[in-house]
Amino acid sequence: MHDFVLIPGAGGDGWYWHLLEAELVRRGYDVVAVTLPADDPDAGLVEYTDAVLAAMGGVGTDVLVAQSLGGFTAPLVAQRTEVSMIVLLNAMTPKPGESPGEWWEATGSAQARAEQAQREGRSIDTEDLVTDVFFHDVPPEVTAEAMRRGAPEQSDGPFVLPYPSTQWPDVPTRFLQGAEDRFFPIEFQRRVVAERLGMDLDEMPGGHLAALSQPILLADRLQAYRAELGGDR
Repeated sequence: MHDFVLIPGAGGDGWYWHLLEAELVRRGYDVVAVTLPADDPDAGLVEYTDAVLAAMGGVGTDVLVAQSLGGFTAPLVAQRTEVSMIVLLNAMTPKPGESPGEWWEATGSAQARAEQAQREGRSIDTEDLVTDVFFHDVPPEVTAEAMRRGAPEQSDGPFVLPYPSTQWPDVPTRFLQGAEDRFFPIEFQRRVVAERLGMDLDEMPGGHLAALSQPILLADRLQAYRAELGGDR
């Protein structure tokens, strides 16, 4: 069994996890950071699931971590291989029959983001989505490296078809949310997670890209989740 398998969000770039991956490996864990075929217009959630399973190499995992859009893929993976726990990180929570493209309006995410910005004295009309929303709390040197790499391409492939599962897998699930997430505000996430998964979320410091802004703290939280399974080192 792998200790941790990490599914990225939109753009599908496994590089997103590189700081967290290094920290978990330093602690002695076996980690798989997946890169998805995000630039392929013919690749949808089924193909993303296939890509995760291929990266896992036929071996299950103790903890399957999914960032943002990855929340649609993680439960599909857990239905096809052995997974001991799912951790959703600042994630989109799927609903049977609803496509990821429909998720935004169905959950009211845009309104929630605008209301949060207003409370904080920001304007979504003038702020830059990349620097002011996604990378606002990421260290400058990490942000600079990300900018040098360029934004990964994301096709519409996974956003079109309805979520293909009718129920959540019978796997212990945790939802970890950054308190300073400007893209998916925490109060918005509390509501959506309660409505769709019937559970409370856990909170940690940081914005939407927690693996880049808080890799050590995130590693601590993931290590604690894994310890709940009784297999910590």
